Amino acid sequence: MSDLILNVLPVGLREYLGIFDLNGIEEIRLRAMNKVILYYGKKAGELVTDYVVTDAELKEALDYITTFSLYAFEEDIRQGFITIRGGHRVGIAGKVVRENGKIKTISNISSINIRISHQIIGCGEKALEYIKDDKSVHNTLIVSPPGVGKTTLLRDLLRLVSNELKLKVSIVDERSEIASCYKGLASNDVGIRTDIYDCCPKVEGIMLMIRAMSPQVVAVDEIGGSDDVEALVRAKHAGIRLMATIHGDCIEDIRDDTRIFDRYIFLDNNEDREMRVFDKHFNRIA
Repeated sequence: MSDLILNVLPVGLREYLGIFDLNGIEEIRLRAMNKVILYYGKKAGELVTDYVVTDAELKEALDYITTFSLYAFEEDIRQGFITIRGGHRVGIAGKVVRENGKIKTISNISSINIRISHQIIGCGEKALEYIKDDKSVHNTLIVSPPGVGKTTLLRDLLRLVSNELKLKVSIVDERSEIASCYKGLASNDVGIRTDIYDCCPKVEGIMLMIRAMSPQVVAVDEIGGSDDVEALVRAKHAGIRLMATIHGDCIEDIRDDTRIFDRYIFLDNNEDREMRVFDKHFNRIA
């Protein structure tokens, strides 16, 4: 496991983890006065350690995560996560403080979830063959349950579209999961012709990108409500190709709200992570 991860852990926990095989870890969960749990993914499962994190150690970890400047990360904390060097994402939970009906911050932090960022270069090469469209790409939606790999696939497809197809790509990265920006710079390789709005709501970000960066392809992660879809429709009407992801298991989960796409890539929730590709009429083509 990267030193970038170890260095944000309490010193005592760093030393303790030396007895474990840390290869393949996806998450490290720290909860005040509870045992540390390591998650190795669906296949390997979880490992409940005997190490109990104290309140003081949780605060120590938070100091390392925020480089001893909690105030500088106020906006990140308000959104519930902090992206650290290397693109790794740290989720936090605690007491939610509200002001004027909106979340102001999270105090009394009691849980920290460190999600290790894994970029798989080349995982999108096979899928690219089915979404290429002459000089551009088909409007493409990637569908899968949480944790199966849709963002990982989208990330690599964007790298390929930017580098190999030589298209101008704009990413509206609302949750910092595609490019995993740290201090404005992408931690993941998303291509040399790619521009990024980090931590920006999709609706505003899509329109800003259209006005500012003249993209040929706009990409977003995890389409939510109808507002997201309407913003994508406006981008499509402007002649821009779309690439996005959404939670779902089958065609029925997404059929009604996403007819603006021409290609649908489904990732199955099994050990092989099988990929199925459908056209705009939901006919299977691969």
